[in-house]
Amino acid sequence: MHISEGILSGHVLATGGIIATTGTAIGLKDIKDKDFPKVSLISSAFFVASLIHVPVGPSSAHLVLNGLCGIILGWKSFPAILVSLFLQAVLFQFGGLTTLGVNTSNMAIPAVISYYLFKPVIKKNPFLAGFFSGFFSILLSCIFVSFSLIFTGEYFLNLAKTIIIIHLPIAFIEGIITGFILTFLKKTKSEIIGG
Repeated sequence: MHISEGILSGHVLATGGIIATTGTAIGLKDIKDKDFPKVSLISSAFFVASLIHVPVGPSSAHLVLNGLCGIILGWKSFPAILVSLFLQAVLFQFGGLTTLGVNTSNMAIPAVISYYLFKPVIKKNPFLAGFFSGFFSILLSCIFVSFSLIFTGEYFLNLAKTIIIIHLPIAFIEGIITGFILTFLKKTKSEIIGG
């Protein structure tokens, strides 16, 4: 779901940049010294998960773990995802530097929404909270990526539909993985998920 250089129009890039800058500023304001290990750990998980690409037609699919990132970090997801995407762009040419704002926004906004929707469910059922945050975050990220492409030009409409369709099974798998991770963390390291 990384959008590469030279694809998006200027107004989409500018909008993504403004949203990512605002979200990152809010996230950085929330980070305390004690949060750095947790933010680094989740950022690393995001980095590694989204490096493993499975080719599907003209695109590729991969895990993202932005739901996990969001449900654990909240607004701190913005700087965590921004750093991961920056390193992926510089080290592996996934995405790009000009699209960094759009890619960050497409991944971090669903993460923050997941935090507000599913964080309260963790105490009652961590697996369910994880499943829905993982599934919802991937699906919403696909929709945001699709809108980014469509707002650039209507000729991207078929590609936008394809992105959503090929990521439906990934959303389901990501939901299951996130559910198991949160269940495990709740039993072993509940301080990571906040209780």
